[in-house]
Amino acid sequence: MKVADILSRKGSQVVQIDPSTPVIDALRLMADRNIGSVVVVAHGQYQGIVTERDYSRKVILLGRNSTDTTAAEIMSTDLPSLSPSDNIDKCMELMSQKHIRYLPVFAEGQLAGIISMSDVVAAKMKRQQETISHLEQYISGS
Repeated sequence: MKVADILSRKGSQVVQIDPSTPVIDALRLMADRNIGSVVVVAHGQYQGIVTERDYSRKVILLGRNSTDTTAAEIMSTDLPSLSPSDNIDKCMELMSQKHIRYLPVFAEGQLAGIISMSDVVAAKMKRQQETISHLEQYISGS
């Protein structure tokens, strides 16, 4: 299974914010959409990702103010990226090695979507269920 398969199922739409967005507004947006990250975009170009983990580690634990701190100040910018042709095993490997939960996907230099750890787990579970189903059909001779 490829990253493109996950994106075709979930879509490539990402929730975007400006780098100057106060962290509190980014958090409200994540809560309203029931998501764990937002993409930071400036002038149509990907800048980074703000996650709930960024907030807890770079705002709360440091005693910063959510209203005065901007997305640009806490966003993750050094995440490895994927292409639609990468397989989900590569996603799992990167996420495990780097201890991250979100990966940006780029196609032809443009952001094509975000893959989360839950997306990868769901894809793996679907693939395993398909394998089980095929094996059951083979065993039963159907």
